[in-house]
Amino acid sequence: MYPLIYAHRGASGHAPENTMAAFRLAVQEGAGGIELDVQLSADKQVVVIHDETLDRTTDGTGAVGSRTWEELCRLDASFGQEVYRGEGIPLLSQVLELLAPTQLELNIELKNGIVPYDGMEEAVVRLVRQYGMEKRIVLSSFNHYSIARLAGMAPDMETAVLYSEGLYRPWEYAAFVGARSLHPHYLAVTPEIVMNARMAGVKVRPWTVNSDDDYRRMAAAGVDAVITNYPGRFKAMQKA
Repeated sequence: MYPLIYAHRGASGHAPENTMAAFRLAVQEGAGGIELDVQLSADKQVVVIHDETLDRTTDGTGAVGSRTWEELCRLDASFGQEVYRGEGIPLLSQVLELLAPTQLELNIELKNGIVPYDGMEEAVVRLVRQYGMEKRIVLSSFNHYSIARLAGMAPDMETAVLYSEGLYRPWEYAAFVGARSLHPHYLAVTPEIVMNARMAGVKVRPWTVNSDDDYRRMAAAGVDAVITNYPGRFKAMQKA
């Protein structure tokens, strides 16, 4: 059984990360899921962007949370790629609308570890319910207090513990915070962790798996999914 392919920030190896272009490309390339990042605008709109500031991924500057949606939607997020000129910061609702008619899963990472956005969990859960995506959603965060809140607030939605280094008996920790899956950095994954997680009913989806060798190692370990910038390449490997 091959691992499911999640497109990291969309098909971000070929299109600007966290844009509708990257998400549409991921769908076209046959990804089984999409991973994206969300934050809150100054007027509490759930926007799709990774960094807490605008400087790296857009032609704007300053904190995401200091701008209203009207201000954010005017920015260019094409990374200077002429073919994608005009691609902007999407709303989470736009991505949910794109994916609702499909069978794809959606991993929403709440970027609330550095900026503790008030009301973010409630806003995300409300949107997921609005689009009837409860059964195809994974809510993740490096802020594990947020994961525990989400698990209590929306027990029908899957939550995932994000982490980047060695976590002792992570399948037990997942249960402690109410999560049903683990999203570790791929270097923190071992076959033993995957085996014990599976026995505990906990899924494992490592990030960000971009090389062929790392994909093969994760597949051999038996992970449930890999999160990658290159979904099309790994789908082609699976078909071959």
